Amino acid sequence: MSMLSNLELLRRVPLFSALTPTQSASIADAIVKKRFKRAEVVVEQGKKSDALYIILTGRARVMSTDSRGREVILATLQPGDYIGEMSMIDDEPHSATVRTEIQTDVLMLGREAFARCLPESSSMSYNIMRGLVSRLRHADRKIESLALMDVYGRVARSLLEFAVDDGAGNMKVRDKISRQDLAKMVGASREMVSRVMKDLEERGFVQTQSDGSMIIKERLSSLA
Repeated sequence: MSMLSNLELLRRVPLFSALTPTQSASIADAIVKKRFKRAEVVVEQGKKSDALYIILTGRARVMSTDSRGREVILATLQPGDYIGEMSMIDDEPHSATVRTEIQTDVLMLGREAFARCLPESSSMSYNIMRGLVSRLRHADRKIESLALMDVYGRVARSLLEFAVDDGAGNMKVRDKISRQDLAKMVGASREMVSRVMKDLEERGFVQTQSDGSMIIKERLSSLA
């Protein structure tokens, strides 16, 4: 790695360009330089880590894996890109795995130091950030399902995402969803979605009520 100081390295990272000199100095004291070998995992899908990683040199892939072990590449990261920011903001497990393609040098910033760069947790801007992270996680799941699942799996996942506990021990989609809207959500034709829904109803995975709401059986998750 270069012998540049932490503060000099920070000044080269766009993410930290808006920091005040005081903030920069504080963060510079907290960052650690780390080197990952080729094909090494930086963060793992479904697990938590307590650091933000900023790529200085090298390249990494963002990959999502389904329950059957099938992978889809969501993005390729280059110098200046960062890893793990969503989990640092909402304290949830990583939505994807990041693995290096070549030897990669990073700056590693711990959770406590990262929190000092964020607005107050009660502020509107922080709540907006959490909302954006939630949307990004949903987008990652959508990309994964479109790439890896058949129409049955995509319909099942969409229904499960809409379902809530009705208080009587059932999972229920309260609002009526048209076949056309469901087709647009899962990237399939209306005719195909209608056939899938009919089959799911006949097999007892879904029960459609007279008001258009749906009772979702727990075993539907086996298709998603």
